[in-house]
Amino acid sequence: MEQELEDIQVLEEAAEVYGLSNLLYKQEVYDVIGVCMEIHRILGKGFNEIVYKDAMELEFKGKGWVFEREKKFEISYKEIVLPHFYFADFVYDNKIILEIKAQQGVVDAHYKQTINYLAASKFKLGLIINFGEDSLKFKRVIL
Repeated sequence: MEQELEDIQVLEEAAEVYGLSNLLYKQEVYDVIGVCMEIHRILGKGFNEIVYKDAMELEFKGKGWVFEREKKFEISYKEIVLPHFYFADFVYDNKIILEIKAQQGVVDAHYKQTINYLAASKFKLGLIINFGEDSLKFKRVIL
């Protein structure tokens, strides 16, 4: 827990130095990543994505946060809803897409997937959160 707090303090200091204090949904991202750091600290790496998603759902419910798991997004073309759709892992606070991974590294396909979710949802921010490495990794994706 102490290491996670030190990591968060370093992030806050870096945000000030590099002018990142006006990030979109800064507090919401901070809250989500804090929960994910705790999950990673307790579970570590090596589980399937579903285990981390279950832990996230438990934590989110316990905090009384507004979220949806496996949120379905329809895709329209010329005002017609297409038969295929996307399922985002989580939507947090009805404004942030959370895409959960449990593998070594995040690849271009994950960014493209998150961008597609953002386009379908009309949301502005997505987070790719990866539990599959020695320390929790996350990336902000903005549309």
